[in-house]
Amino acid sequence: MRNSTKSLVARQYVIPFILVTSLFFMWGFARAILDVLNKHFQTTMDITITRSAMIQATTYLGYFIMALPAGLFINRFGYRHGVVLGLMFFAFGSLLFIPSELTVSFNFFLVSLFIIGCGLVVLETAANPYVTELGDRSTAASRLNLAQSFNGLGCILAPLIMGQILFTGDEGINVALPYSVMGVVVLIVALIFSRVKLPEITDGPSAGDYDAQSTGTVISKLLHNKRFVFGVSALFCYEISEISINSFFINYVTDGGWMTSKTAAVVLSFGGLGLFMAARVTGSWIMSRIAAEKVLCFCAIMTVIASLIVTLDIGLMSRISLFACYAFEAIMFPTIFAISIRGLAGSSTKIASSFLMMSPLGGAVGTLLMGLMADVTSMSTAFLVPCAGYIFVLLYSLTVMPRKLH
Repeated sequence: MRNSTKSLVARQYVIPFILVTSLFFMWGFARAILDVLNKHFQTTMDITITRSAMIQATTYLGYFIMALPAGLFINRFGYRHGVVLGLMFFAFGSLLFIPSELTVSFNFFLVSLFIIGCGLVVLETAANPYVTELGDRSTAASRLNLAQSFNGLGCILAPLIMGQILFTGDEGINVALPYSVMGVVVLIVALIFSRVKLPEITDGPSAGDYDAQSTGTVISKLLHNKRFVFGVSALFCYEISEISINSFFINYVTDGGWMTSKTAAVVLSFGGLGLFMAARVTGSWIMSRIAAEKVLCFCAIMTVIASLIVTLDIGLMSRISLFACYAFEAIMFPTIFAISIRGLAGSSTKIASSFLMMSPLGGAVGTLLMGLMADVTSMSTAFLVPCAGYIFVLLYSLTVMPRKLH
């Protein structure tokens, strides 16, 4: 155990920290809407669970395709320009929901979500490493967990608001209005960021000083860094677990008549994602006192146990275990991210972030696998998919565990 007296955020970076943390809320909101759209489109467009999984798959395919270009763009033009670019993609994709609804085309909706995914990955590629640099390196994981807590707040509000809008008994699709409002808000935020000046945090040459050859060298070194590559793999597997559970939470709790879809959306907000946010805040505090690797290992063990109990389908115990998954997975993404880029600097940090932000592709893989398994077997049995992801995170936590914990 360690008692750190270092500030979580350096004094000169408090305002940039607040501004960038607001972005965490925005992409948390955008990603959590997908979990409501999944069930909504199954009902209004009469599609299978596997088909509805394309909502997540398409969005996170955007993450995979755009992540490396985002890192290169940020490396050349800096964090602020990266944020503005991401917000413009985000707004454009949101506003495309208007023609998507008018044409009643599921494929058009998928195109819109793909563009939103491209925007979100640019935002995350810029914001995640930026936050880790706004203070002492030893508190990076705790600081990123705190910022990610606002991501959790967005995740809470999205199902709550969208659930009340979509699950009204009206057979219409009804998604254009909330998405167009979100698009306008995002455009306003983009305007704000285009006018403010964020300090560039560099430990080497400034943004724009790296040519294609040196970027290639950076990528080569990263791909030969076993700890970093293992970290990317662990994040990929974590995303398999987190996104697939979120995607089919409403399906799971409505099976057998336990809840209605409208009630399930509220429970997802306050029960699942609310618990997730509270656990992330708590985890940030705990990791300012206990080594992040040790906390990660404990949480990984608990998620493996909890997800296995869900697959057993043993009534109340399985339902409680579903919420336990939310509590114990909460610290995983920011903790693995911070550990993976530890010791990197300058251009390496920005390019490393882009590789790490390819990891939500795991969500596309996880939702498709879980959807297929649910259609063939049952929703509870399909929880073997997130369980496998948690097992990999557990293995990762054991490899990064310091031999001597302070």
